Amino acid sequence: MQIGRLTGPFAHALVAGLMLSATPVLAAAQGHDDHGAPAAQSHKPGPQDNALVKAVRDATERFKNVTSVAGPGEGYELSFGCVSGGDFGAMGLHYVNMSLVGDGEIDVAQPEIVLFEPTPNGGIRITGADYLVVASDWDAKHAGPPQLMGQLFHLFDSPNRFGLPPFYTLHVWAWKDNPNGTFVNWNPDVSCDAFNARTPAAAR
Repeated sequence: MQIGRLTGPFAHALVAGLMLSATPVLAAAQGHDDHGAPAAQSHKPGPQDNALVKAVRDATERFKNVTSVAGPGEGYELSFGCVSGGDFGAMGLHYVNMSLVGDGEIDVAQPEIVLFEPTPNGGIRITGADYLVVASDWDAKHAGPPQLMGQLFHLFDSPNRFGLPPFYTLHVWAWKDNPNGTFVNWNPDVSCDAFNARTPAAAR
């Protein structure tokens, strides 16, 4: 199923599913440690990890000075509010490029999602990127799960509470240190407080 060719409710549901996958309850149901309580990386960052972080920085360098909540442009749009995990920290603001989500491929130079955190002055600051591909699209063309420079993606299987097909995802905290690991979803040093303080409750 090519999500990129679909518009309307299903496309929005895919993004909603991605954002809502931030809930610890879903994490337990899916059985992925990084989608629930933060787990420390099982190894110290090695050359491949550092190379991947550098590649993601190179891919998103042009967004480093973006400070407006309008986002980076280039097809990236903020469709939802700030994604927070409460005691686990936050993922922050997800600017999603739906055409990249639906292309069935992974390219380190073209992240499907660019991550930002809100700043107290009403702006935003880049923290990293999130790579995402629908599992059926990927599996139709590849023998194994996706990976970037040796870093495996997390699989969200089906059935899930969103009624979505399985998808693979990988967070890379390229511009913000995460004490729990570079590729862990939750970052305890990211907060949505600044965003929520200026966003009416009805709009969250």
